[in-house]
Formats: sequence, C-alpha cells, structure tokens
Amino acid sequence: MALTRKLLKGMGLTEEQIDSIIDAHTDTLEGLQSKVKSLEADAAKLKDVQKELNDLKGGKDWKAEHDKVKKELDDYRAEQQGKELTAKKRAAYKALLEKGNIDPDLIETILKADRDRIESIELDGDAVKDENKLTEDIKADWGKFVTTTVKKGVNNAKPPKSEGGGTMTKDEIMAIKDTAQRQAAIAENHELFGI
Repeated sequence: MALTRKLLKGMGLTEEQIDSIIDAHTDTLEGLQSKVKSLEADAAKLKDVQKELNDLKGGKDWKAEHDKVKKELDDYRAEQQGKELTAKKRAAYKALLEKGNIDPDLIETILKADRDRIESIELDGDAVKDENKLTEDIKADWGKFVTTTVKKGVNNAKPPKSEGGGTMTKDEIMAIKDTAQRQAAIAENHELFGI
C-alpha cells in the first residue's frame, strides 16, 4: 500500500499534517534510494573482485602446493643430513686406515671400494662405535697394503779419513778444552776408551 495524499485525507488529517508526512516520507525514500544505488554499485564491484580472486587462485589447490613444497624441503634436508653423516663416516674410516699404516697412496682407492662398509659404520659422536672390530676387518682385507718403515743408518764402506795427522792419545783427547771437539775426538778414537 502506497502512502498518498488521498489516503492521508481519508484518515482525516489536515493539509498541513499531510504536507509534513509527505515531506518526511519523501526524505526517507530519497535516503533509501541513495543507499540502494550505493549498494548496487558495490554489488557490481563485488563481481569484479570475485573474478579477480578466481584469476589469482588460478584454480590451484594452495594446500596441496604447500604440502608439495614442504615435502621437497624435508627431502632436501634429509639428503643433506645424509651427506654430512656419510662424510663423517668416511673421515672416521680414513683415520682408521691411516692409523693402520695403510699405504697413503692407496687410501682413496680403498675408500671408493669400501663404500658399503663406510655406510654400515655406526658413529658415537665423531668416533667409530666398534673401532676394534673394524680395525681387525681392515687388517684382514687390506693388510697387504700396510707399509712399514725401517730406519737404517748410512752404509759407509769407506769412512772419511781423519785429517788430524795421526791418532791421539787418551791424555791428549782429555786435555781438549772444547767439549764438542773433545767428544768428536773420542768418537774418532773410540777404541782408546773401550767404546
């Protein structure tokens, strides 16, 4: 039902009252119409915003994308930790090879050949857990490559001749004041001192 002058006159209102009610009603309608226009403009923008949001999403499942990237990162971390552990095991095994006097020229070759043994090593910090057993295994497998160093003096079949002009007596040697010269003379004439 619409608010009209005829309706208000039928209610027994005066002309002044009718004008006042119509003016108030008109102000209310104009305010509502302004609000409706504003809401319609916002609704039109909402369609554009929704379209832009859909374009940004690109139809991607962001949770699945997140999970995929997280898995890749976790796999990379595990791979790096595995490489670090293998490097520690390799260093510990190399130290055992060096300690076992394995020929230094062959250590790198042995490290390449013993990859499975290196991977099976259990570490306690930076040290090998069962070092004695592993050392025995190394000796059994690579004992042929153990180097031994023999220290040998100079083989001097023809010693140099003394330029002292002959042998000295025990008393002459003991009379030498310089300790270094006296010891050299004793060494050259050791038979006088029972050495």
